[in-house]
Amino acid sequence: MREYKELAIDSIDDFLFGRCPNPLTLKNGMMIGAGTVYPELNFTLPGMIIEKASMEEVRNQYWEMISGATRRAAELNIPGLIVEFELLPDLTLTPEWGAEITTILREELDNLQLKYGIPVGLRVTPNDIREFARPPIMRNGEFVDNMYRSFELCARAGADMLSIESTGGKEIHDDAILQGDLLTSVFSLGILASRDMADLWTNISNISRESGSIPAGDTACGFANTAMVLAEQRFIPRVWAALIRVLAVARSLVAYEAGAVGPSKDCAYEGPYIKAITGYPISMEGSEAACAHLSPVGNIARAVPDLWSNESINNVRLLGGMAPTVSLEQLIYATRVMNVASGHGPQAARILRDWMVESDALLDPQAFVLMPSVVLALSKEIIAEATPYLRTRRAALATLEILRKASSNQELSLSRIELRWLDKLSKQSDQLPEDENELINLVLPMIDQSKIRLSEYGL
Repeated sequence: MREYKELAIDSIDDFLFGRCPNPLTLKNGMMIGAGTVYPELNFTLPGMIIEKASMEEVRNQYWEMISGATRRAAELNIPGLIVEFELLPDLTLTPEWGAEITTILREELDNLQLKYGIPVGLRVTPNDIREFARPPIMRNGEFVDNMYRSFELCARAGADMLSIESTGGKEIHDDAILQGDLLTSVFSLGILASRDMADLWTNISNISRESGSIPAGDTACGFANTAMVLAEQRFIPRVWAALIRVLAVARSLVAYEAGAVGPSKDCAYEGPYIKAITGYPISMEGSEAACAHLSPVGNIARAVPDLWSNESINNVRLLGGMAPTVSLEQLIYATRVMNVASGHGPQAARILRDWMVESDALLDPQAFVLMPSVVLALSKEIIAEATPYLRTRRAALATLEILRKASSNQELSLSRIELRWLDKLSKQSDQLPEDENELINLVLPMIDQSKIRLSEYGL
């Protein structure tokens, strides 16, 4: 396991889109994080049943999506293209089906590069089907075996990068979100999820090494993005969603300690923290991801990415054309502006970055915790600790403190309700013990243990 004790990026001047200390090079020579921001297109099927009888239509749908996207990429003369294929559950439950689609996407991307000289890359993200068992079984069994076989077959079929949206610890985290329960959230992210990540990403990294693919990284989507969507719908406070975003950092960092090297997944809004700590490239999403979900961080998310994504979009017809093709065009124009700014030098890139930050940062605490200066400050606090639990605990204490100061200094406008929740969460944070075992003993009697197999997490 790697250890991260210092920031890879410790200067705000060096914290920019398109550039990182440890760029990645794909097999075809395409470099991510070496100065250019590339679009990362993600698409999925329209509503339909996936079964053996419908697989011909599934293959046709994915061919239509990738062929339309590559055709538009050539017409707009882009500098490079990354495509992410997120396997739907049925395509992971039957690993051979996911591999078939991977082959289709690989062939069309390779044709784009061969014909037009446009460098390409393919990220493949099998589904975390372990949760199909209830409570989830995390280490062995049919679902676990099929998930890892999906990684292996998709890697052989041409995946450049392997990722997952893992859900270990989510069994009890959803209730913690709705109940505003900080202790259970820290227990879920800092202990359960982090333990699962260590095992999961050791295995994914081994598969990647054996296949020649890149172990790209995970996302706390099932935790922090769930909170963000609930906050957007006014079901939970925004300060609570902002806090969960930072609590997720230590958990996602475990993937890198176990061998991941980026680029992190687009829906991992904790990505800027990962980039600051590890120096590896990241993918992000924001304004162009409104096709998948609404958020208050549409511009600030564009401050430091190396890939810019649309999150995901169904293959449906819009006035301009099929939705994936339309979505790619939006990504192309968004990344073109960033690359033009970089072409005018670091100072021009910093100006554009700062404008994007300023447009969002003070309007919502979820945007505030993505400010590059705040990310660097909190990242330094997080890696001052040695274990995932202590890092998550420190994230809670430091984030609440920085939000309180920002509110007091009128740098961040919070409603009376949000301020009351800030006080409530701060009082809960005072109960977080330094000893991990103390928190375990404190939380276990409070949770519904029928929802979770504690033995899967060594408890």
